[in-house]
Amino acid sequence: MANYAVSNTLGGAIGAITSTHKTQVAVTGVTASRRIKWYDLSFGTIGTPADQTYEYDVSRQTAAGTSTTVTPNSLDPADAACDAVGTVNFAAEGTTTSASSIFYLGTNQRASYRWVAAPGSELVSPGATFLAGLRFAARSASGGTAGVTAYVLFSE
Repeated sequence: MANYAVSNTLGGAIGAITSTHKTQVAVTGVTASRRIKWYDLSFGTIGTPADQTYEYDVSRQTAAGTSTTVTPNSLDPADAACDAVGTVNFAAEGTTTSASSIFYLGTNQRASYRWVAAPGSELVSPGATFLAGLRFAARSASGGTAGVTAYVLFSE
């Protein structure tokens, strides 16, 4: 399996967060692609520090929304190009599978966070299906409006 990286900073301007979940990064399959496994996730806010709460969620996705397409970068330059598609900084949400949250964390805006999977505990996409994948979304129910950066390492 080859390893790749994708970040919403690859897609230009990062929008402000609101009280509803906004997808920052999604990695989805294309026809005949392999399953996607996220094993490392780093995220935090940019902007003036404040005492606001932020909530982060990784869920399974079955359809793309309106976003910027980016090319995932291979961690080993000798590996083939990635089959999966990276999409970032969503303007309109895709279709998230109901009750499919596989990672959820509430945080304070003043800190960045990193999650690394224990071996065998990677976050796995729903299957090798067109547009099926995982999405990382953020929201602030307490009124925070800072942008959120997200960096995902995954294998396929």
